[in-house]
Amino acid sequence: MGPYAEIIFRTLLLYILILVIFRLMGKREIGELSLLDLVVFIMIAEMAAMAIDNTQEPLFHSLLPMLLLVAIQILLAFVSLKSKRFRDMMDGQPSIIINKGRIDEYEMRKQRYNFDDLLLQLREEGIINIADVKYAILEPSGKLSVFKKGESSDITLPLIIDGVIQEENLAKIKKTNLWLRQELHARGYRDIRQISFCNYDKKKLFIDMKDEM
Repeated sequence: MGPYAEIIFRTLLLYILILVIFRLMGKREIGELSLLDLVVFIMIAEMAAMAIDNTQEPLFHSLLPMLLLVAIQILLAFVSLKSKRFRDMMDGQPSIIINKGRIDEYEMRKQRYNFDDLLLQLREEGIINIADVKYAILEPSGKLSVFKKGESSDITLPLIIDGVIQEENLAKIKKTNLWLRQELHARGYRDIRQISFCNYDKKKLFIDMKDEM
């Protein structure tokens, strides 16, 4: 096989392989990639470029680490699906930057997020006056979710995710673990581990059970 034919063959093979790999890694917008996804994507792209350029190296030497990365990513994605603690460790949690019209400077410092970042993202949302904002939530992806004053009475925070009580969110709405358990028991929910999602809005609990259709 000539050098040009070798390059063409490697390019087409790696193109198809990368399409398959990204398809296996699930559907997600580019701006919502997790840290794991981003690292794997960068490494795979670098390995593919090297494999196309270094025609003297056996192709298998590049394919093996790429496939190994995919296997690791799929395994970690499975762990992430089962464990919210692992998801929080890898992806982080949303941060409320503006809460009921008040800017939380402590949270901004914690996230290394400055006022220039805040004003820029508010302008991208079409908001000129920061006084018009009731809530601004910095998502794990880096996107700023903005709620203007008058649009909604309040934000709702998840109290249970994947069978685990979110103690921080309970504290934010000034409720306790005991209160939540009593409310659930009164509605016939005995095993919290079987609850996939629960939130509290307008004095009502929304409860979704695992694998319930």
